[in-house]
Amino acid sequence: MRLYDYVTRLNRWDPAHFLPFAVDATRVGWVRPEFAAHLAAWPEVFRLEAERLSLAPGLEGFEARTRAVAGVLEHLVAEGTLPGLHGERYPLGRERTAPLLLMDRAAVPFFGGRAYGQHLNGYVRRVDGPWMWIARRAADRRHYPGRLDQLVAGGLPHGLTLAENLAKECAEEAGMPPELAAEARPVGALTYCLETAHGLKPDTIYCYDLELPEGFEPRNTDGEVAAFELMPLDEVVEVLRAAEAFKPNCGLVVIDFLIRHGHLDPERADYLDLLRGLHAPLP
Repeated sequence: MRLYDYVTRLNRWDPAHFLPFAVDATRVGWVRPEFAAHLAAWPEVFRLEAERLSLAPGLEGFEARTRAVAGVLEHLVAEGTLPGLHGERYPLGRERTAPLLLMDRAAVPFFGGRAYGQHLNGYVRRVDGPWMWIARRAADRRHYPGRLDQLVAGGLPHGLTLAENLAKECAEEAGMPPELAAEARPVGALTYCLETAHGLKPDTIYCYDLELPEGFEPRNTDGEVAAFELMPLDEVVEVLRAAEAFKPNCGLVVIDFLIRHGHLDPERADYLDLLRGLHAPLP
């Protein structure tokens, strides 16, 4: 498997397969036409027009929109259209910090809303270079069970700052004390847009590096991780090339780390393609 395959797999979508989803004339997502037609069964919440789906004009205000949409989502779960709710609410709007409504995390891809996450590369510096901590996802995960992951990775729900959420994820996924998590260094953000069977995922990942002491041993506390392994970067590259080894968006984060730490040579034929592909434009 080529490293650039991680980019191409996460950036495949056709605008012709979707209708814009708007709130107060602001597009906040994309929906499949068949899903939009189903939502038209709730005219007090959704209005379907020839070229777009929007919230009903009578729904004004953040709280009213959030409550109305949440009620429809419960019906969609009960009838089996949605697989189940996650319990975390994500913001929908042009800006993460100024949402027009909140929506359960599990439903956001069905509406093509922009979602945000935080991934932390934990590494140990040794005489032969950095070694990276790699997590293996638990077998009962809803998405990509058993695949490889960052030391810490999670979605960014509404109501928490980036620092608060990162500290929470570090504690839950790696048993990391808050003072150590606070040493994580923000190193940028990656983007991708993926069409799925149910909808669209225009996602943004905030990335962090954390150099860990040699004696640190991660300990999962929330059941999401089955095991951890500390790998030299040459081995990480070989594992990346093994098809289906990493959760796809985690592969992007690892490639970004390898580039920034000079482990992928600029002489590579695909070097500039990788750099561009890690920051794909979102719709």
